[in-house]
Amino acid sequence: MTGAFQIALDFQSLGLRPELFTLPAFSIGDLRLGPFALRWYSLAYISGILLGWVYLRRLLREPQPPMSVEQADDFVTWATLGIIAGGRLGYVLFYNFQNYAAHPFEIFKLWDGGMSFHGGAIGMALAILWFAARNRINALRVGDYVACVVPIGQCFGRLANFVNGELYGRVTGSDWGIIFPGTNGLPRHPSQLYEAFGEGVVLLMILAFLFWRTDARLRPGLLSGVFIGGFGIVRFVIEFFREPDTQIGYLAFHLTMGQLLCLPMIVIGAVMILTSGGRRVAASA
Repeated sequence: MTGAFQIALDFQSLGLRPELFTLPAFSIGDLRLGPFALRWYSLAYISGILLGWVYLRRLLREPQPPMSVEQADDFVTWATLGIIAGGRLGYVLFYNFQNYAAHPFEIFKLWDGGMSFHGGAIGMALAILWFAARNRINALRVGDYVACVVPIGQCFGRLANFVNGELYGRVTGSDWGIIFPGTNGLPRHPSQLYEAFGEGVVLLMILAFLFWRTDARLRPGLLSGVFIGGFGIVRFVIEFFREPDTQIGYLAFHLTMGQLLCLPMIVIGAVMILTSGGRRVAASA
């Protein structure tokens, strides 16, 4: 076929690697250590948490915050644990249970990858509930502020997925797209970039507008509902361009696992938005 794939991009031509750099192995006496690699995926998690923390501290400087800056500093530790534990267990339960049931110790091999946003969201929600109860503060309001910063980490995570050449999209059906390694050589949608833009940039801008330009932060549950429902809608749509997980494939109604997990998010988000008006916090004089 003359001219086929003439505008398709070979992923390998980008020169991207999963590791930012690698320290070679070395020995201390009889003890051999390494090699150690700093991966883009790990850096994405670290950067997302740190930048999210900085942005959260800035949000808390506005009048009537749900917690103090000092409490937010303490919360970051619990949020990190919730994200990592929830994300990993979510991946195990939702996407690859049979494999991990047969090899349970592989659950702890976080360096091999395998994280679920939906599981991480559940872990974060549990961390918020525990933290709010411990400090006797409004969990919904804490969740609203946290929701405003989560898209930062989500954006970085999806960019790292692209650098790793993983979680790529479906075949485009035309002569444009990206040819990812380990596939059938056909151009595919760079769905990781779609998700970075939709789940990251778009949601961040919407939530920032609502926080800074409206009274949404004084309506507990509104910003959380916008994030949860908005993420569910964006992810559900983008899943039509993303290749399903090979170990699962398509499920009911030809939907993916990611899409089925987004349906309750859309419902929960809508309920939180519609009921937020009755929980309004009185503005300070």
